[in-house]
Amino acid sequence: MAGGGDWRRTGTNRTTQSKVLRLRRTIGPSGPSRRSLRGLDWFVFFLADTQMGFGPLVAVYLTAQKWTQGDIGLVLTAGGLIALAGQMPGGALVDAARSERVLAACAVLAIGASAFLIGAWPVFTVVLAAKLLHSAASCILGPAIAALSLGLVGHSAIAERLGRNARFASIGAGLAAAGMGTAGYLISNQAVFFITAALCMPTLLALWMIGAGQIDPEQAHGGKARPHPGGPTSTLRMLVQNRPLMVFASCLALFHLANAAMLPLTAGMVTMRSGEWAAALVGACILVPQVVVAALAPWVGRQATIRGRRPILLLGFAALPVRGILLAFVNDPDMLVAVQILDGISAAALAVLVPLVIADVTRGTGHFNLAQGIIGTAVGTGASISTTLAGYAADQFGIAAAFVMLAGLAAAGFFAVLAYMPETAGFPEDSNDSRRGALFLKVSRARRR
Repeated sequence: MAGGGDWRRTGTNRTTQSKVLRLRRTIGPSGPSRRSLRGLDWFVFFLADTQMGFGPLVAVYLTAQKWTQGDIGLVLTAGGLIALAGQMPGGALVDAARSERVLAACAVLAIGASAFLIGAWPVFTVVLAAKLLHSAASCILGPAIAALSLGLVGHSAIAERLGRNARFASIGAGLAAAGMGTAGYLISNQAVFFITAALCMPTLLALWMIGAGQIDPEQAHGGKARPHPGGPTSTLRMLVQNRPLMVFASCLALFHLANAAMLPLTAGMVTMRSGEWAAALVGACILVPQVVVAALAPWVGRQATIRGRRPILLLGFAALPVRGILLAFVNDPDMLVAVQILDGISAAALAVLVPLVIADVTRGTGHFNLAQGIIGTAVGTGASISTTLAGYAADQFGIAAAFVMLAGLAAAGFFAVLAYMPETAGFPEDSNDSRRGALFLKVSRARRR
């Protein structure tokens, strides 16, 4: 009774307890609320829908508007260059943001505006500005989704959360591709962009469902960094000195140098061999990996927690050279579609493990999202070279030789992971200074034991 009387007499304690109770009602006893987690699910889903409108349908729409192929190529190239150059600034902006939700909402609005502009005014200057706006916004949204996920569930549950993100993104992209293709056929190609703009509304609603107070801002940035002298240059230098991060970036550059050109080459080969069924078969080649990712991604997240990151990463990298060799020697168009299952395996593994490994090796640095930008730059560089390199090889030596070359590059990426990439699960939250060179030493000692 004495304790109860003290409590009634102490206004400060009463206020403190009420705040604690309100916080518990908000986040629940064991983590974020179901509402916030569902909000993140649907945010990822609808965002994949909106991004689908900026895929190949842009070229189809502009061609129908009597654009020259040179102008279409210029707009797409400019957008690609901005997407590549904006990876690191986009990640740094997410790290610097006080609210990832507000920043993500601004990026979604920018995507909606760019879609509306393309649909309403298909003139060169407007479309170019809209494409640049879309590319810049996309550079923010990739890191923002990972930051929201990490800030909500923390490092202990991030693997399964990323698997869930990949599932919803894949389902959203697949349904959007079918729906927008149907809208373009039944209504008009222009309608696709107005639909894309309209889809930003449920995207923002889903983002609003994520409770702002449930996102740990320090956790979302990869922990609190130890103060160090210098500006952005010294921060970037610190990350470049993170050896596992740089090894991972190099391996991913090799992977996408081999991977990016495989689907375009496959589409060309199917078109030459299948005649009137080519469009349906190419569509199947795109859809099959999406289905595999939706099915496998949650399993990948669970296994990455149970078995570690390295075995699943090796599986994803191993599927690519096998796919390249099969594409080089399989002639039946239906079998070419079946080979795309391997693309889904690689995509499921990397969709989960890329942000997961980055979170592991940057834990405690406070620059998780800038590190995502570094990885994104490496991926974009490899992918942009891939199509040119494979196209030259196909012209000079034939499509089969081009696939064998890409399989060789993929094998090089696999062996790079096997030889140099450590297991990143369970890395301690060290300071920036100790993380720079010690990780490989820790791994080598662990292997010797």
